[in-house]
Amino acid sequence: MPTVGVFKDSLEKALGGGELTEESFDELCFEFGLELDDVTSEKAIAEKERGTDAAAGLSDRVIFKVDVPANRYDLLCIEGLVRALQIFRGVIPPPQYGLSSPKPEPQMTMTVKKETAQIRPFVVCAILRGVTFDQDRYQSFIDLQDKLHQNICRKRTLVAIGTHDLSTLKPPFTYEALPPKDILFTPLNQTEEMDGNRMMEVLSGHQQLKAYLPIIRNSPVYPVIYDSNRVVLSLPPIINGEHSKIRLDTKDVFIECTATDLTKANIVLNTMVTMFSEHCSKPFLVEPVEVVYEQDYPGNNFVKPGDRIIYPKLEPRETTARIPRMKSSLALNHLSAEQVRDHIIRMGMPCEVDAKDNDLLRVQVPVTRSDIMHECDILEDLAIAYGYNNLDTFVPATVAVSAEQTVNHLSDLLRQELAMAGFTECMNWALVSRKENFQQLRREEKTEDLRRTVTQPHEYFPTAMSVAVSNPKTKEFEIVRTSILPGILKTLANNKELPPPIRLFEVGDVVLQEPTREVGSKNVRRLCAIHASSRSQFGLMHGVCDQIMYSLNFEPEHEHKEGSRRRSFKLVPSNDPAFFPGMQAHIVVDGVNIGICGELHPEVLSSKGFNVNMPTSAIELNVEPFLDWL
Repeated sequence: MPTVGVFKDSLEKALGGGELTEESFDELCFEFGLELDDVTSEKAIAEKERGTDAAAGLSDRVIFKVDVPANRYDLLCIEGLVRALQIFRGVIPPPQYGLSSPKPEPQMTMTVKKETAQIRPFVVCAILRGVTFDQDRYQSFIDLQDKLHQNICRKRTLVAIGTHDLSTLKPPFTYEALPPKDILFTPLNQTEEMDGNRMMEVLSGHQQLKAYLPIIRNSPVYPVIYDSNRVVLSLPPIINGEHSKIRLDTKDVFIECTATDLTKANIVLNTMVTMFSEHCSKPFLVEPVEVVYEQDYPGNNFVKPGDRIIYPKLEPRETTARIPRMKSSLALNHLSAEQVRDHIIRMGMPCEVDAKDNDLLRVQVPVTRSDIMHECDILEDLAIAYGYNNLDTFVPATVAVSAEQTVNHLSDLLRQELAMAGFTECMNWALVSRKENFQQLRREEKTEDLRRTVTQPHEYFPTAMSVAVSNPKTKEFEIVRTSILPGILKTLANNKELPPPIRLFEVGDVVLQEPTREVGSKNVRRLCAIHASSRSQFGLMHGVCDQIMYSLNFEPEHEHKEGSRRRSFKLVPSNDPAFFPGMQAHIVVDGVNIGICGELHPEVLSSKGFNVNMPTSAIELNVEPFLDWL
């Protein structure tokens, strides 16, 4: 959870309630669903971390450190925190955010060039007019940007914020992407004019900024924002220009956010302008900027060539919530609809009971509350406003006794059975490479198996379509395994120096594509065991197969007698390329192939496969069918 540090004296002044003690503020934070993490000072922090000498001369102003939820971006600065607490206490109503004019001034435009689409395709902008900064406000302004960069901006990979002194610039602005050698400017807090390549060299030793250089380092073009005089505002997501640096005497602030994620860019821009518009000459009013995408800009899912979009978008979003459902969920049936409405308003969300339906609450979600996505989020705010300590505690009328899931219980019994047979359990990654899952087992994915996973849910499909990871970090984690064999053979390969025989097993899930499911896939519980020795011992693995089936109340078909309480199974010759021809068989129950048992193919065990280089027999079968048969 992010931590926000606020000075005690600034907090007392902003809350307007006289002296604020640690105990009283801790209680207020708890009532609002926050936690006072620490009470300290700059001097105390330095003394704790670096010793007494390092703390000499530092401020001993008391700092309250507050833990806030990671999705409450409006609480990441003292302005938002105080505003939310004042609304919660009923001191002020929720503010109405708006634009200073419906349309921006003609010159207040940001033109987006087509080249930006290949690196950071989106930009959003706004202007704060008549801002009054002092040292604390200025520091809060900088700190909020840092916290947003580390949080929702994902260390500037998704969104990068640039803030500028508008009085030093001449609109209109352009957002371009140029080769680094063609960009000349003086970076923030530097005295040397340099191009993009030189900037990379200089900032590679910067303690904070060097972490952001890889985001664009290998790109043939770097994003850059110019004014009409070709003065560089910023080179996102790395650094702003020195020319438009914000100072204490800055009155008009131009804010631009470049992004790869337009939704998050809007949230970040809205957070910045709503938090600091209270310091403007006209509080809570923001001047708009028009972003113009050129006609040759390549379209995407969010913008089209020639689009002209006005930012920021500060209109509240309307949503609804069912009052009876919220009351019953919290056992607050004694509350009236109006009382529920008043509690929600205390959480900073204007709302009204529907004129035609007294059970429906119409909520105007402000742009500061991007965390409100569903009715359950409004329900959580109702619980906070009412007070968690005030909720009634009682034993539910419904008896709910916890119990182990049946498939897990059966899996545990099978683990015990194999352990008593002398096998050692493995726990391997569910993610494997496509090569390990298929090629090294001499298998191929078969699209025809896609529908069979629906029509024959208990069937053993080693060649079923796999679920791929969209952006794997390494080639070893490309897909979710469709067989347990690759993982257990890798374990064997890494332990083959142990004295034979080596007996290993694993009981776990594989994932197969299943087109009728909501997520397009399903988990299948499997058992897999292998026996590796200096010579082939397929008969031993055959015995393990019989023992497992006996323990599951099954017996071989040739031993089955009329009137027996056990069900029968049989071994049917198979043709799985992962196993040696003539030394493999499917395990079949009631005509359903639930697994395979046999001697692994030498190629699977050689350097072309898993580099085991010793005869190995294996068994793999589906566990879940037995839940229906037992």
